[in-house]
Amino acid sequence: MRLYHITSEQEARSATQAGEYTPAAFEREGFIHCSYAHQVRATLNRIFRGRTDLVLLEIDPALLGCKVVEENLEGGAELFPHVYGRLPMTAVVKVHPFPIDGPEFSAPPQAK
Repeated sequence: MRLYHITSEQEARSATQAGEYTPAAFEREGFIHCSYAHQVRATLNRIFRGRTDLVLLEIDPALLGCKVVEENLEGGAELFPHVYGRLPMTAVVKVHPFPIDGPEFSAPPQAK
């Protein structure tokens, strides 16, 4: 099952050039927040509403050299995947742009 991470176009470009993606919060948190396909829309609308500079990194967890832990750190019932390591861009199988429909983001592409 693919994982998805939301980031800015600029951060994705920089990561592609560097070969590795490390979000700013990584040093503090020690992991990268991700979602499963069915969780992306809610995450976008809860955390990133109004942003137009975003992309969605589609990650193949089989290509990661670190562990992925499903956990809920915000007190809800739903588990989210967290990548406990820096993200090699070789594990990113596609970078999806986000179309916007009205005040909410459109649904992400479905995992293959």
